[in-house]
Amino acid sequence: MSRRPAKIQVHSQLKPSGGCEGHRAGVPAMIKRGRGVIVNFSSGWGRSVDAEVPPYCASKFAIEGLTRALALELPAGLAAVALNPGIIDTAMLRSCFGGSVSGYEAPDKRVQHAVPFILKLSRSDNGSSPTVPESRQ
Repeated sequence: MSRRPAKIQVHSQLKPSGGCEGHRAGVPAMIKRGRGVIVNFSSGWGRSVDAEVPPYCASKFAIEGLTRALALELPAGLAAVALNPGIIDTAMLRSCFGGSVSGYEAPDKRVQHAVPFILKLSRSDNGSSPTVPESRQ
């Protein structure tokens, strides 16, 4: 862990605080409209851990907790969810696990079925931690 102190700071401070700033900016408009779903991007590593990514896991655990607490405070008509988009073949994943991740979808492919899933989220999902299902190729 000591070999990546800058990444630790980015993951532990920027990600959770960035979510708070987004909430401060967007929630008042949602309250005024009386509806809306806040989607905080989490990860499977926000619900489990791995030796190669402890700062990332910690930041995503923070997102999970922040989302659950926010869900308790939102007025009727609004919802907050901590979404796990699934495993995506990204540079970060490759840097940790090498070529073994090549079987996972690239971001541009993953988004094609993740977006319809996200658009179906509603007030009834408040406080949940859904995972975008794997695509059926």
